Amino acid sequence: MSEENGARKSRTNRKHTGEFKLAVIEDIRDNGLGYREAEAKYHVEHSVIRKWERIFLEQGPDSLFIDRRGRSPKVDSPVKGRPVKLDKQVEEDLIAEVQRLRMENAYLKKLNALVQEKERSNQKTKLR
Repeated sequence: MSEENGARKSRTNRKHTGEFKLAVIEDIRDNGLGYREAEAKYHVEHSVIRKWERIFLEQGPDSLFIDRRGRSPKVDSPVKGRPVKLDKQVEEDLIAEVQRLRMENAYLKKLNALVQEKERSNQKTKLR
């Protein structure tokens, strides 16, 4: 297919500069354009423009200049299969907390079993 036949070229994987994104968002905000109007004017999908505006509002205009394509880099990721080394005190605190939570969980299970047993015995006595 070609553009001569009236078919539109694919607009995927197009990289827009931060200046272009900022210009689109400023035009929308200054002139009260809707997303569909901006889509027709700038030939960019309205969902992409909406995403740019969200980034602009949440993170500021400088964030439009950041390239967000592809996977985000893994920062300080440990080697697969190797546990992360923790400070000795932190590790001891975590182990103590896990033990405390296990004891609390066991206690609550026993309490729940006792309450259910008592309710069953009360129901049996009411039926008699």
